[in-house]
Amino acid sequence: MARLRTKNKAVCQNQKCSFFRKENGKEITKQGKNYAGHQRFLCIHCKVSFVSTKGTPLYNRKLSERKIKAICKELVEKKGVRAVERTLHVHRDTVGSIMHALALHAKEITPQLVKNLGLDVYEADELFAVIEKKRKSLTQNEKNSLSQGRKLLQRA
Repeated sequence: MARLRTKNKAVCQNQKCSFFRKENGKEITKQGKNYAGHQRFLCIHCKVSFVSTKGTPLYNRKLSERKIKAICKELVEKKGVRAVERTLHVHRDTVGSIMHALALHAKEITPQLVKNLGLDVYEADELFAVIEKKRKSLTQNEKNSLSQGRKLLQRA
């Protein structure tokens, strides 16, 4: 007799799939881990595999989640990009790339910054202000995401 599938919170990330980000009726199985240690999943419906971090600032990063959290905490302290580079031994382009990803996903990541990272609402707002200041060439999409993230913080 075959084992029952375990319940997982993952949803299909393939936009062409009929179960794209739907909870009901999904059939997702675990498919091991990738080189960065993130869980891989396979959608049975569309036969596309994806990682658990797809659609988040952690997607396609070789840094650990702990290191990215440390970079966020350093940015909250209003340290410059080069100061973060020196203290955490991470290249400044990597810090800039993480700031870019945070700007793109500000709306979605705001609750996680407050809950998982242990930041106050004030500190998360300060992080968005630092990102806005340091990233001179923000696209309109990034600006909209940052403003929506700040509005979510004001409601909290």
